Amino acid sequence: MTDCGCDKAKAELEEYIHNELTVGEAEDIAEHMANCDDCSGEHLVGLTLTLKVKQACNEKAPEDLKAEVLLKLRELQNN
Repeated sequence: MTDCGCDKAKAELEEYIHNELTVGEAEDIAEHMANCDDCSGEHLVGLTLTLKVKQACNEKAPEDLKAEVLLKLRELQNN
C-alpha cells in the first residue's frame, strides 16, 4: 500500500472514526497514522471527543430539575 498522506487522512478522519470508509480506505488511513504522529494525535482527539459526546448524550437530568423545567413550561403556556 502507499501512504495516503496527511491531507487525505485528515480529510477522512471523521469517517474513519465512525467506520464509514471502505476497508481499503480505512486500511490506508490506519497505515498512515501508524507512521504519522500528527495524524495519530488528531485521531486520538477525535476519538476522545466522540466518546465524550456519546457520554454526554446518555446523561440524565435530575428528577427535581426536570420537574422544575416542566412546571415553568406549563406556567409559560398558560400565560
